[in-house]
Amino acid sequence: KRALNTLLLSLIQYFCCSYKREPPQGHKPNSFNWVLLDIQRHFNVSDSGVGLLQTVFICSFMVAAPIFGYLGDRFNRKIILSCGIFFWSAVTLSSSFITKEYYWLFVLSRGLVGIGESSYSSISPTIIGDLFTNNSRTMMLSVFYLAIPLGSGLGYILGSSAKEAAGDWHWALRVSPVLGMTAGTLILFFVPEPKRGHADQLGGRIKHRTSWLCDMKALAKNRSYVFSSLASAAVSFATGAFGMWIPLYLFRAQVVQKTAEACTKDICSSKDSLIFGAITCVTGLLGVVIGAATTRLCRQKTERADPLVCAVSMLGSAIFVCLIFVVAKKSIIGAYVCIFIGETLLFLNWAITADILMYVVIPTRRATAVAFQGFTSHLLGDAGSPYLIGLISDALQKSYTRSVLWQFLSLGYALMLCPFVIVLGGMFFLATALFFLDDRDKAEKHEGKAANKCSAYVGTPSRLNAEKHSR
Repeated sequence: KRALNTLLLSLIQYFCCSYKREPPQGHKPNSFNWVLLDIQRHFNVSDSGVGLLQTVFICSFMVAAPIFGYLGDRFNRKIILSCGIFFWSAVTLSSSFITKEYYWLFVLSRGLVGIGESSYSSISPTIIGDLFTNNSRTMMLSVFYLAIPLGSGLGYILGSSAKEAAGDWHWALRVSPVLGMTAGTLILFFVPEPKRGHADQLGGRIKHRTSWLCDMKALAKNRSYVFSSLASAAVSFATGAFGMWIPLYLFRAQVVQKTAEACTKDICSSKDSLIFGAITCVTGLLGVVIGAATTRLCRQKTERADPLVCAVSMLGSAIFVCLIFVVAKKSIIGAYVCIFIGETLLFLNWAITADILMYVVIPTRRATAVAFQGFTSHLLGDAGSPYLIGLISDALQKSYTRSVLWQFLSLGYALMLCPFVIVLGGMFFLATALFFLDDRDKAEKHEGKAANKCSAYVGTPSRLNAEKHSR
């Protein structure tokens, strides 16, 4: 029954990600990527203007996330989830009817969608955290986070197919809202509301709730939580920029190689979006599965396995991301190979990062912790990266004679910022590894403290002995 609940939550994540790019940590492709060229032509906007769509979405998402985190720690979570899903589905469907004279309204709709989607991104992982513990939780979180790349990747395919079938890119935005409303109905009627900390409680211990201010102070003092949140911001920066710009970058590469023609028609080619979507599906699946399996194996050798696996995977990913921009001018196939390996390594840390949070945050603070980790990730990551990359690309294009080759090169130079940010994220995960055991041990002491005191540390209820036994 608990596994079925996880599958239902994963189904919602899948439907939502098939429309947008936003997961709990911000690790997903943009909702409009499959029609990016069409939107740019339809509304006649520059690269930075298109990048603004994602920035507005993420900004509204991260502002609303702490609010839903507060509500999720105190009120019925499945009702909040369902209302948020119904809201973003309705707004998404309405945005497909906005005419080209009202681009500002189209941008505004993205902001409203971000508010609706922040509800389930902040709350869904906490429900799974209250249903499972230890390695079982790692496995179920992996199932949940598989929905992000699968939903995002298949969203590229679904959106492109709908556009091609209808001969109108607006139909790419009219399919997923129906699926989202279906998923919202399923969670409202079939997913129960577990007691907070149910899986972590031993002998029916009752968990007491502290004030919001005490929760925030405790989270700020948790070094593992802080560094893993900064690492997630680095991941969000890169994935936000890639999801928005890589399909367009590869299209421009093919124009330079004269294997494709520049888009001059009302409906632009979606081939690169389809291929990128398929790669995202496969790499997301491989990344999450390999990440969970590798972590479980490494836990037998070291208790710092979770952050160390994340650090190594990110540093390895940076190498292949750099190679994308080296080989794209000469070989599109070579670029796709580098994307495949780079994304697989980058996706390894999704479920593991969430599991790190579950280890070091007590159940009554998890929704708040997830929300503020998302807030930090988006504020420092993909809230600005798509727009920043677009601005750099525009500035470089203006600095030299405008040509097809320079359009391609300028976007590539702008995207070269991403691998450096990925390396920085790897360093943050290494810092997390330094403090992980210490924070977890201090978290164990939280169990015996007086319930009405605000602890200086935040952690999961006592399970150290069980965790050592499982490893």
